[in-house]
Amino acid sequence: MASIYADTLAQAEQNHWGYRKFLLFIPTFKLVQKLLLAKKALKLEGLLKKLDRYAVVALDDIGYVQQDREEMEVLFTFLAERYERRSVMITSNLVFSKWDQIFKDPMTTMAAIDRLVHHSTILEFDGESVRAKKAKSWQSA
Repeated sequence: MASIYADTLAQAEQNHWGYRKFLLFIPTFKLVQKLLLAKKALKLEGLLKKLDRYAVVALDDIGYVQQDREEMEVLFTFLAERYERRSVMITSNLVFSKWDQIFKDPMTTMAAIDRLVHHSTILEFDGESVRAKKAKSWQSA
């Protein structure tokens, strides 16, 4: 992840984006709830503009979100709005073939994955989780 961050920062400096804020790291469920509340208040476009201030939005644990249709739609809207304009980083415990659990609809799932993987760098980590290793070391100490 450090190399993606460094590359994105270098690109931001090269393009003179001039953002006041560079990175927003947020659990996916929190962003989805904020987007949903904004949509219900008819302020979704305003929230999307505020999120555009961030060069990178990092969505943590997208695989843990089991959304209803309305929540899935606002998440897709967010991803579609940022496509080819701003950067998105995503952490997930799900492989792409299981993302239908997130987006429910096969067409939306395919469109979301297509937008995310286009121009992307995918880092896949195999092996034991860092959290699991730390928990084991605490238990054995």
